[in-house]
Amino acid sequence: MKFSDKLKKLRKENNLTQDELADKLFVTRTAVSKWETDNGYPSMESFKLLAKLFHTTIDELISDEDIENKKHLEDKIARNFYWGVLASFLVALGFAIATWITNIPYFIIGSFVGVLAYWVFAYFATPRYKRLEAKKDGTFTKHLIIRLVILALLIVIIITTAIQTF
Repeated sequence: MKFSDKLKKLRKENNLTQDELADKLFVTRTAVSKWETDNGYPSMESFKLLAKLFHTTIDELISDEDIENKKHLEDKIARNFYWGVLASFLVALGFAIATWITNIPYFIIGSFVGVLAYWVFAYFATPRYKRLEAKKDGTFTKHLIIRLVILALLIVIIITTAIQTF
């Protein structure tokens, strides 16, 4: 049985509405609704409160299927961040080229914004569970070095363009 079904069942067995459960967990009714419709998962703190409230364990609340669903949801979110990585890379490069072609130095600000966005999106483009696995098996450093090299190349392009423009 999936977590969403378990939660709904436990809530009804304890004669609680979504609003009442939300109040006991210090979350919104919308959050409880998302959990019950399999559109999200509670935080660890909420899991602890749920387990205590329903006199069960977190392990009993979560099944293997739930873990896979959460990983799938994290992968989906990470894919969206990946598109943000590509877009911010292109923005940084585009503004650097625009600065070089037009000799308008203020375009370089767009490049720096693109670089900052690239760094933020790059971090979130890898799902959390994969970042944790990478830290355990030692591949995290390799991924970080690759991102730093790309970031360094972007910064070199931007600085070179800025120097030529000024």
